[in-house]
Amino acid sequence: MMKNKNKYLPGWLLLLLVTAILAGCKPVTDDGPYVEPVTLYEKVNGIWNLSDLRQVDETAKAAGLSPSEVSLYAQFTFGTFSIDLKTEANTPTAYQVSGTAPELFPNAGYWQLDSAFPYADGTTPKILLYSDVAKTVKTGELSITSVPGATAAMELRLTRTSGGVPFVSYIYKLVR
Repeated sequence: MMKNKNKYLPGWLLLLLVTAILAGCKPVTDDGPYVEPVTLYEKVNGIWNLSDLRQVDETAKAAGLSPSEVSLYAQFTFGTFSIDLKTEANTPTAYQVSGTAPELFPNAGYWQLDSAFPYADGTTPKILLYSDVAKTVKTGELSITSVPGATAAMELRLTRTSGGVPFVSYIYKLVR
């Protein structure tokens, strides 16, 4: 009698597992409609106003010399700088810089991101600047070192190089 009971126990257990799996396979109907993922274009587009600008001497910083960084915000009328990153239907179009700040990159042109989404490895996304609407003639590159999220603040970094070696960077702190 004991032998028969053990003989049917594995079949009964298998039936229980199959029933539990099938009961859990109900179609999901309460998630709502599909929504496109939020892109960086949605976060960075619009008008951004300067709240601070720092100049970093990359050569002094690499050599451990001080001072390697200075704020330019109160100098050269940088306080009136703003940049408008325009989009149409979540697609980048033109950008326009306004204000009386000295020109460190072209004041107008076209832009796009090197990736519509943040990089998983922590690499900073870049705003690529172009002089033509077809985006074939690159005129500059701004690294997004702080992406807007819970706060409407963004940080951009413009780095100048010579022979592939950076010698000066400008860090723009921007707010909406």
